[in-house]
Amino acid sequence: MSNTHAQAAARSGASVRHVSLLALPDAVIATLAGIYDVMNAPALMGLRSAHACPPFEVEIVGESTGPLLLASGVPIHVQRTVESIDATDIVIVPSVLVRGSGWQKGRYPELVDWLQRMHAGGAVLCSACSGVFLLAETGLFDGRDATVHFSYAGYFASAHPDVPIHPERVLVVSGVREELISSGASTTWHDMVLYLIARYAGATDAQEVARLFALQWHQDGLAPYMSFEGRTDHGDAEIRAAQDWLATHFAVASPVEEMVKRSKLAERSFKRRFTAATGIAPIAYVQRLRVEDAKRRLERTDASVDEISWRVGYEDAAFFRRLFKRTTGLAPGAYRTRFAIPDFARS
Repeated sequence: MSNTHAQAAARSGASVRHVSLLALPDAVIATLAGIYDVMNAPALMGLRSAHACPPFEVEIVGESTGPLLLASGVPIHVQRTVESIDATDIVIVPSVLVRGSGWQKGRYPELVDWLQRMHAGGAVLCSACSGVFLLAETGLFDGRDATVHFSYAGYFASAHPDVPIHPERVLVVSGVREELISSGASTTWHDMVLYLIARYAGATDAQEVARLFALQWHQDGLAPYMSFEGRTDHGDAEIRAAQDWLATHFAVASPVEEMVKRSKLAERSFKRRFTAATGIAPIAYVQRLRVEDAKRRLERTDASVDEISWRVGYEDAAFFRRLFKRTTGLAPGAYRTRFAIPDFARS
């Protein structure tokens, strides 16, 4: 903490919390810079509320000072080295770019050691999106719930099988001190930052920052954003053939019965093998495919919900509406409002 901020905090009785925003070569610029600007908003834009001084002092830290080229191909200036920081209040690891076959562990031993030391000294450890890949290397998340971008969930589960992962959740706060915080896909770092502001500066400040930056809490969770992709790497050729057929015939009447007939397996054997191979029962698999097709129709067409219900295989539109909301967390009309391309953006 700078002397100026420390003196102001002492005079006002407020507590300025030091935030170490970790820059590493795998980080992406948008998340890192966005977090920096939003958390510095009280200082940069004169938001004071009841505070005599800003609630946070945010520094970009890394293994060495000076310019650092990020995964986005854009340099960022690292203000302090982690080795020069003996204690901090909050550490945030921004989104990292996970390439190819997944995250390669063991590339940042000094950073992992520093994160462990900061946690032992009382720091709150936070990750934005895929930043949890690095945080999980500390072992502190083992047995603790966390979230990550849903497209990286499989990679994360393989890299850190001892960490229960919930990619459908926006924000997960774990640990005996509520000191392990992870946010989910992409811009859910908004939720994490607003949570930290509310936790340490108060709800009024969080609301003011949300208004200033037009940020929204993702209160419906991430299920509406997630696309269903059935598992196909199971090695069961009979079930894979059924999946391939179902991909273009999910709207037919009684699709499960049709798959059973085409497979020439006994019904019980087919359902058992299908569930074992894909991790989901045949009827649930059909429902997920139908909902995915309905989502695309809601996004890209003006067809009524009743018509979409019929086209994806449901004559009972009321049942379809209940299924859609149970699956996505939103009613069909609300989903269309959120995800359809607005008229002004259409060519």
